[in-house]
Amino acid sequence: MLPWKRVFGPLAALLLAVSAATTAPAVAATPTASPTAVTAAASSGWNDFSCKPSTAHPRPVVLVHGTLANSVDNWLGLAPYLVNRGYCVFSLDYGQLPGVPFFNGLGPIDKSAGQLSAYVDRVLAATGAPKADIVGHSQGGMMPRYYLKFLGGAPKVNALVGLAPDNHGTTLLGLTKLLPHFPGAEDLLNEKTPALADQIAGSPFLTKLNAGGDTVPGVKYTVIATRYDQVVTPYQSQFLTGPDVRNVTLQDLCAVDISEHLAIGLFDRIAFHEVANALDPGRATQTTCASVIG
Repeated sequence: MLPWKRVFGPLAALLLAVSAATTAPAVAATPTASPTAVTAAASSGWNDFSCKPSTAHPRPVVLVHGTLANSVDNWLGLAPYLVNRGYCVFSLDYGQLPGVPFFNGLGPIDKSAGQLSAYVDRVLAATGAPKADIVGHSQGGMMPRYYLKFLGGAPKVNALVGLAPDNHGTTLLGLTKLLPHFPGAEDLLNEKTPALADQIAGSPFLTKLNAGGDTVPGVKYTVIATRYDQVVTPYQSQFLTGPDVRNVTLQDLCAVDISEHLAIGLFDRIAFHEVANALDPGRATQTTCASVIG
């Protein structure tokens, strides 16, 4: 990717989020995915609360979208991929801001973790499973760690798989270092788009999240990162340390895979294959460039 494109991507996302927040009306709303997208999800077999996990795949999979995404659009690739492999798959909307439709994951991340907690309880009650597996993209791969660590989620979760998760925050290719040079910018982020402020490397939220270790006992962790990530930078900051952790760089599996931050979560079937391996390590098969046709 050309350098200007690598900078434009995160900058555009930042500007979009701030613009959406600052122009949002004061009237509260309930932002979700679009009606068309919801229909697509239902017809693709996920978010079916009558689904019962099979013996082969005894745990439901909860998908957690990223910043500025929603419960359907983020998962139009991976959710059907997993459904076709016999999983009960569910996804939630979280982090909604009043008056901002479709673009979720912008509210305070600790509050979003509370939404995840309630949703996991709902999924477990509906499926009868004692534990779930969680797969998240970007913020959605990091936020569940707050649920596991502080909200009692660890006994209810077998595995957390993060696709390009910002586990230790991001510098947005250094753009966050420019914030002090724009008076009021940091206050604007904190007030209008708290999740963006929470995800800046060194934020109070991330300091609390990572204090005392990255992981909690009893949960298996997988991080799948790409060297071409232009949003969560440096990409190595995504990796976790601790027991039951597997850190994967996509290009170590397929050197010619050029997926960046969005592609790894939206449509990269090499990454999807590695997700399937993490969910069912007993039946794992080698992930290679050929996995794109698997």
